[in-house]
Amino acid sequence: MNVREIQIEELIAPTVESLGCEVWGVEYLSQGKYSKLLIYIDREEGIDVDLCATVSKHVSDLLDVEELITSRYTLEVSSPGMDRVLFKEKHYTDHVGERVDVRLNYPFEGRKRITGVLAGVEDQMAIVQEAENEFLLPLENVQKARLVPSFD
Repeated sequence: MNVREIQIEELIAPTVESLGCEVWGVEYLSQGKYSKLLIYIDREEGIDVDLCATVSKHVSDLLDVEELITSRYTLEVSSPGMDRVLFKEKHYTDHVGERVDVRLNYPFEGRKRITGVLAGVEDQMAIVQEAENEFLLPLENVQKARLVPSFD
């Protein structure tokens, strides 16, 4: 996450937690005049549309008062879904043994995309097993890592 996304998460986390859920992650996509703020929320019981609407209303009011985002933007609040993005080291640790699709900021061994089983996390590095190859990927080089759902 970039600095702006971290600031937004720190600002909204207490409000989201007071509504009975946690901030899974924040993505701020600057798209010229119209930007998009994606907030992913989660809780054990699951997420429904009514909860997303409630969180959206509270977060929108908070962001308006704090003026953290000064340009026009669209706010979207949703569940992280089955193919959830992994934002934090804890997310990686919690999903060891699952398939992930990792996109990198800079090529690693000539590749910017690696899909395989998340074998572990050590020293700020994700260990991804792809067939016979094992990749140690620095989390700071991960642009986006997403779970790959299995429908066995």
